[in-house]
Amino acid sequence: MTDNNKVTIELLDAIQDAFNRHDVDGILSYFTDDCEWLMARGPDPWEAKRLRGKPAIAEVLSARYAVIPDMRWVDMSHFISPDGSKACSEWTVKGTPKDGDPINWLGCDVWTFANGLVTRKDTYWKFID
Repeated sequence: MTDNNKVTIELLDAIQDAFNRHDVDGILSYFTDDCEWLMARGPDPWEAKRLRGKPAIAEVLSARYAVIPDMRWVDMSHFISPDGSKACSEWTVKGTPKDGDPINWLGCDVWTFANGLVTRKDTYWKFID
């Protein structure tokens, strides 16, 4: 987090770096305790799977990194809203699941912040064949 709780490109890069290191505790240090993550997949097209709170997010991330040990996000670019409450990160995620074909997905995260911490992460992706 930055000194003045302002959302910056450097903050978004630091969050992304924690994702690429598979540092679940590091990732969650950027989130509020009552955060939520809307995942790209879910039970309905209008509402993805919703994770609430750090323990739920930690469980999913730990499981994902165990299944895709080389998962990494590349080709990052970020945009921040003028008031600093929202940001968007575009990326390509790559990796090879232990029991499947390599992934190569174009996607983005829409981030919502309060006091320099993530309150909501909303993920979207396209599968690249």
